[in-house]
Amino acid sequence: MAPQNRRSSRNVSRRKFILGAGTAGLAGLAGCTGGSDSPSDGSDHTTNGDDSEAESSGLDSSVLTADGSSTVFPITNLGSSYWNSNPEAGDGDYWPESWANEEYGTDMRLADFFAKKYGYEPTGERSNPPFRTSVALSHSGTGVEGVMENRVDIGDSSASAEAELSGSGNEDELDNFVDHVVGVDGQPIVVSREIADAGIESVTIDQLKAIYRQEITNWEEVGGPSREILALGRAEGSGTDTAFRNNVYGDPNAPISPDQRFGQNQQLQQAVSQADNAIAYIALAFVEPEGGTPPIGLEIDGTLYEYGENLGAKEYPLSRDLHAYTWKDTSRKEAAFINVLLSDFGQEVFVRGNDYFALPEDRLQSEREKVAASKYT
Repeated sequence: MAPQNRRSSRNVSRRKFILGAGTAGLAGLAGCTGGSDSPSDGSDHTTNGDDSEAESSGLDSSVLTADGSSTVFPITNLGSSYWNSNPEAGDGDYWPESWANEEYGTDMRLADFFAKKYGYEPTGERSNPPFRTSVALSHSGTGVEGVMENRVDIGDSSASAEAELSGSGNEDELDNFVDHVVGVDGQPIVVSREIADAGIESVTIDQLKAIYRQEITNWEEVGGPSREILALGRAEGSGTDTAFRNNVYGDPNAPISPDQRFGQNQQLQQAVSQADNAIAYIALAFVEPEGGTPPIGLEIDGTLYEYGENLGAKEYPLSRDLHAYTWKDTSRKEAAFINVLLSDFGQEVFVRGNDYFALPEDRLQSEREKVAASKYT
């Protein structure tokens, strides 16, 4: 985790009036997907259910655990919900015939089908997968450290382990991480609805840098209304913040001075929507084009990067990989679950379904090779 930047406190202005009102209710997000597309019985409780089949085969059937980035969380947690639900083939909501029968040629339940590739015995039962999964919600730095300290199996991170461990004294551990990229985030810039409605459609990269260093403090300075800018950011140690500083300023530890920081993308989304003068950098999954967090364009060297157009372009500096790290040799159990996220089904439902970019075919094949079932037979 990157060390915190120490800076002198500044006088409190009205820009700091948002104190996270209403964010207490977001605490429950750590145990749910937050959307209507997750199976009703796909909970992340750590009870194992009936593990007799897996135990009899000598395979590890304990609960697979993950923790970390709130950006990666929508992908791994939705995948976890589907896995734990173990829906039957033909379930139109969660394992439809178009995927189970037509794409994969199976009549097996979802988790049974993918786990069997790795030697696990199918259970044939709803809500009783060959092993259960549990995904927690925190920060990228926490996920990276959790894997390194053997507290969790998978560490979700929206910044590289190298960036997260920069300056921590643990850089010599980097060779022990196995990096599984499961999707790509375009990390757009969003503003409060009132600012978008007032005519702000884009800012330049230099203006963005100045806003987060408190060198530009009024929307009037970038062609907007005469109103103070409320610059909001993610907590130090979060992958979103590390990636923002690394991609915008060229240094994961670059000093910036947002008016307020928030621990989760969910909290940041709420803060922007409750204000009338805010700007923020946020994960793609939390953009609401017609709601409280409308995106604006970012102009870089004469090219305008816009939501829904070209945020996935290689040249867009805020584009970043979404990681699911494992430690040293990825276990059979870890590989089975990560393989679901990398499957065509997982990329469509868990990645694109959360408004992230699926991996291009060449990268997808490379990532699949890391967890190929043939390595575990």
